[in-house]
Amino acid sequence: MIPLLVETRPKNRSRRRPEKRNIKPVSPKNQRVDAASLASALQLQEQRRELVYSLIALAMKFGLLLIGTTSLVKLGISSHQRVGSYTELSSVLHVESIKLNRLQERFDRFFTIGGERRLMDENDQWIAPNRIRVIWR
Repeated sequence: MIPLLVETRPKNRSRRRPEKRNIKPVSPKNQRVDAASLASALQLQEQRRELVYSLIALAMKFGLLLIGTTSLVKLGISSHQRVGSYTELSSVLHVESIKLNRLQERFDRFFTIGGERRLMDENDQWIAPNRIRVIWR
């Protein structure tokens, strides 16, 4: 035979009365202390709330300042890069403009009096008719 482990309630169910608590009447002096302590607690709670709000506002201002500062730094860097590339392009344009002016003057000289002779003098390696040009490398 296997014993069963079951908890049983006592069969004697008597109803108990709820215990009475000793409630003392509050004197006017105690009420003032309670009102003062309540006001003090409310004031401290309000100060803590204002401190938390102030810290949140400070953190938001710091975040906005950080975002603004990084934006200005990025803008400065990109502006510096653009000025550098503009300077480089400007110098290349100046050099190429000088080359173009020289070539235009040379081209114009070919169409003046005696230009054909100058063209023939500059190009002394004319290929004779019925010849093949060989380029050695």
